[in-house]
Amino acid sequence: MQIIVPLAGKGTRLLPLTKRVPKPLVRVAGRPVMDYVMDTVKGLSVDELIVITGHLKETVERYIVEHYPIKARFVEQKTLDGTAGAINLARPFVKGPVLIIFVDTLFDADLSLTRTSDADGILWAKEVEDYQRFGVIVTDRHGYMKTIVEKPSTPVSKLANIGLYYVKDWKTLFDGIAHVLEQPPGKGGEYYLTDAFQYMVDRGRRLYTAPVGGWYDCGKVETLLETNRHLLEQGRARIPQGPCPRCTIVPPVYIEDGVTIHDATVGPNVSLEAGSFVTESAIANAIVGRNVRVVRSAVRDSLVGDDQVIEGKTIERSVLDGGALAPA
Repeated sequence: MQIIVPLAGKGTRLLPLTKRVPKPLVRVAGRPVMDYVMDTVKGLSVDELIVITGHLKETVERYIVEHYPIKARFVEQKTLDGTAGAINLARPFVKGPVLIIFVDTLFDADLSLTRTSDADGILWAKEVEDYQRFGVIVTDRHGYMKTIVEKPSTPVSKLANIGLYYVKDWKTLFDGIAHVLEQPPGKGGEYYLTDAFQYMVDRGRRLYTAPVGGWYDCGKVETLLETNRHLLEQGRARIPQGPCPRCTIVPPVYIEDGVTIHDATVGPNVSLEAGSFVTESAIANAIVGRNVRVVRSAVRDSLVGDDQVIEGKTIERSVLDGGALAPA
């Protein structure tokens, strides 16, 4: 099996951090988002990773080559023309069934279905209440896709498409993508991969809709912090041994070795990475990077990049990196 991973996006909802850090390498509970995604495919027989790069592509390529023991091929998406355009760039290299993973999100999914299902493809989905925000899948009574409806105004379905797909009939998928690219682009001048799935279904292909146990968004600050909390509660929590004079630690937290804390309150739902220093301050519901200095300050509901200095300030519902501060 080959895996296609589109990584070209700029991650604008996490600016200014994503000026410097590619979105898939933003850390949550002490690890890059992409590490958690790659953990889920360890049990599969993967021949090749086809990575669609763009923003900060050299950083992404270097990280993947250094950290994942999988043959990787990199293809640059020079024009950000949507998900169908991204996947189309892999077409010359695909030789068989493919798994397509968009790494904006983490998921609890049974990928063993790729070995056991007789469907032409599998789309993983999660039932949600705020269905108007998503592309939702309408299925028949056996769980096979009939249509995908983007951001419906009426509740035709609450099964949100999560951006994880297995396609056994890869030839018809690429025929569908070619058809999509021949049509006028959709909203924002983009071409959507979901339209290629509709093409497959309209031509008699069977796409099964499989449930996920969990789906955790990492694309914006609010949901990234929710994902951080989930990971801490599911085993990533960590409190180092050592002195912590006049400090209060409120679980769950992830605090690396090499962090200095005194006269401060940290937690709940805080990730605090090595080399950071916190004194006379309070940090809650936040992800704080490496070598950050927090003095006489409060940090809440925020994302703070590496090497930042926060003195005598309140940082709330914001992203701070490179000395620049943006509201979340």
